[in-house]
Amino acid sequence: MRGRLRVYLGAAPGVGKTYAMLGEGQRALERGRDVVVGFVEPHGRHRTAALLDGMEIVPPQIIVYRGTTFTELDVDAVIERAPKVALIDELAHTNVPGSKNAKRWQDIEKILDAGIDVVSTVNIQHLESVNDVVQEITGVPQRETVPDEVVRRADQVELVDMSPEALRRRMAHGNVYAAEKVDAALSNYFRVGNLTALRELALLWVAGKVDDQLDRYRADHGIAGTWETRERVVVALTGGPEGETLVRRAARIAARTKGADLLAVHITSVDGPAGADPASLARQRSLVESMGGTYHQVVGDDIPQALLDFARGVNATQLVLGASRRGRFAQVLSRGVGVETTARAGPIDVHLVTHEGAKLGRERPERSRAALTRKRRLAGWVAAVAGLPLLTAVLAPLQDSTSLPSEILLFLCLVVGVAVIGGTWPAITTAVGASVLLNWFFTSPVHTWSIADPENFLSLVVFVLVATVVSTIVDLAARRAREAARARADAQVLSTLAGHVLRGEAALPSLLGRLRETFALDAVTLLERLGKPTPDDTSDPAAWRVVAASGAAPCTSPAVADTDVAIDDRLVLAARGRLLDASDRRVLEAFAAEAAVALRQKRLQQEAERAKPLAEADKMRTALLAAVSHDLRTPLSAAKASVESLLSHDVTWTAEDREELLATAAESLDRLDRLVENLLDMSRLQAGVLGLELQPVALEEVLPRVIDDLGPQRGRVHGDISLDLPEIVADPALLERVLVNLTANAVRYSPPGQKVLITASRHDDVVEIRVIDRGPGIPPEAHDRVFQPFQRLGDHDNHTGVGLGLALSRGLTEAMGGALVPEETPGGGLTMIVRLATSPRR
Repeated sequence: MRGRLRVYLGAAPGVGKTYAMLGEGQRALERGRDVVVGFVEPHGRHRTAALLDGMEIVPPQIIVYRGTTFTELDVDAVIERAPKVALIDELAHTNVPGSKNAKRWQDIEKILDAGIDVVSTVNIQHLESVNDVVQEITGVPQRETVPDEVVRRADQVELVDMSPEALRRRMAHGNVYAAEKVDAALSNYFRVGNLTALRELALLWVAGKVDDQLDRYRADHGIAGTWETRERVVVALTGGPEGETLVRRAARIAARTKGADLLAVHITSVDGPAGADPASLARQRSLVESMGGTYHQVVGDDIPQALLDFARGVNATQLVLGASRRGRFAQVLSRGVGVETTARAGPIDVHLVTHEGAKLGRERPERSRAALTRKRRLAGWVAAVAGLPLLTAVLAPLQDSTSLPSEILLFLCLVVGVAVIGGTWPAITTAVGASVLLNWFFTSPVHTWSIADPENFLSLVVFVLVATVVSTIVDLAARRAREAARARADAQVLSTLAGHVLRGEAALPSLLGRLRETFALDAVTLLERLGKPTPDDTSDPAAWRVVAASGAAPCTSPAVADTDVAIDDRLVLAARGRLLDASDRRVLEAFAAEAAVALRQKRLQQEAERAKPLAEADKMRTALLAAVSHDLRTPLSAAKASVESLLSHDVTWTAEDREELLATAAESLDRLDRLVENLLDMSRLQAGVLGLELQPVALEEVLPRVIDDLGPQRGRVHGDISLDLPEIVADPALLERVLVNLTANAVRYSPPGQKVLITASRHDDVVEIRVIDRGPGIPPEAHDRVFQPFQRLGDHDNHTGVGLGLALSRGLTEAMGGALVPEETPGGGLTMIVRLATSPRR
């Protein structure tokens, strides 16, 4: 039996995940369970380390990599020890090369397969689905990630929550990081805004996990009723003029409850009216989505039942319907959708909303006369039973004045009428009964079962055959009409689908979600084959990759699906939940084709994203032409004027004047050289052809050269670099240029008498270099704009360059795999932070 996985999820480091895990381990020991510590990272936190007292620790695996010794989880030792519970920290950890698995979560999977329960920890920033969002919020890339599905499969996920203020207090007290790291952490990753956003991400992710667990529980236990854990308001749309009124009323109902969901659904019935106006439905859909709701379309024979099935499927608590537009007489014959839905609703609250259309009545759409319902078949039997004796009673007195062929034709008319009303079997029964009556009452000798004239016998036989063929053809036409109605309904669903994709919505996930809702499936998955087709790869999950999925427990291979559609030799659409009939499968194939188009569209968008640098380079060239017209001409003009003055014979220059003119020319040419060099490097960055020589670099060797490059301004810079810092991975020449640019910029804006400070500190596997000035600073909303080329934010001096210094510095830093971010200096000013990875020890 596979072990159970419990995960403690935190919003940020230091919230207490490891502490909670070890606390759970101590409680399990007190209950008599066999618990071991597989791997724990106390990070020097004394209260966390204290919880290890009295617990058995499995010795870690020792791995030597590039001359450095590392400790990793020993999977084999834990499995051999075979405890009931193993405590294993840091689910997203990347193992050192040489380990059996690349990631720790893969190690944990092996231990779970051995039947051992595991308790682990992970932070929200390490989940794959939110990794890019976290980087955008914090500005710090997370290189260690774990697939969301690994955590979603956990039997228990517990959120370890802490307010941002409480976490910052913990850090300030030294309970998370060492004292020398606290200030940098509080002013960077652990800002209140960052922590608040991460906390919200964690809460939302856990809420989604809870929703999935609730849906799975209700499905496993066959619970069809509504559990009012969260308000969900469903509004039913017919495409009629009352739709906008219903949507607004439903939106007001949802707004009264904070966090309530609004869903609109249109039921396309195969037997119902075809009067839904596509244009009205499109307008109502746009209205729903503008109010934050979602639009859904479902095919169903029984409209009230289909509507309630959808509402129960989404766990809706309230249902909004329009009052009936049918006349009073029609309501006497049939209760109508609204009344019928209310009668079957059970715990779902139903709101019948009156509207102007209810007073005007419904414009009756043309109904299909060929779809033979139960009522029509019953009417056919009534017509057969009543028509045969009635027609016989009418013709019997006229027997002397009518011939047998005329009487046969009249009975044939009756059979055709019954076939039109009731279909095949009532018509065939009428034909047999008519032949018996014709023989008894109208064929000589009358009132006997014998037939004297062979021609009369042949006439009766032909009559029965013709009546049978006619009734069969009429019934076949009825079935074809029913199939046409179904095709019309399917076409309407596909039309909505196509419009959904064309509007540019999140195509693949939403497309599969609509398919799952339309056919009430448990899961729909788009699979892509990883290698060449083989005879038995349909049942091998390793041969397939899940491209997109909707629903719980997506299919990992075509073999586990109830229905699968091969799109091409690489793509397969797999559906699980129920077997689909042939007509449904045709629609499924259309969905599959749309899914393939959506996938291709997504990949084309990715290609377009990769082409964006070319567009940016073209934009840069345009800006360069504008800059060259002034900024490059200024030093060139100054140098030219100096040289021309020296060449002039009209003026006699003193030695001092000549020295000054030569110095001016040299200074202008130096400026021109720097500008051209920056422009060339920026162009190489944009084109992606900048040459890099990444190698281990010691900061204490680079900083003196940076200060020397400042020339006369070197006295305004103070460097404070610890000799204990590790080497970083960088190009020495490019790193020097980055720091020179940043330092020169800081000196330029610093007040007289104020020195620019350069410091550095280590944070895990990253070294942060800070260039700190006490100048006017930059507003936070302008932090991104300051890195745009060819602009000088708030600088009206057009004789100091083309505005490339910071843009080039960020580009060079990112080319070396690092990041350059601005930050306000406490007390006023600007701090530029260069983050670069540390070099692995040799």
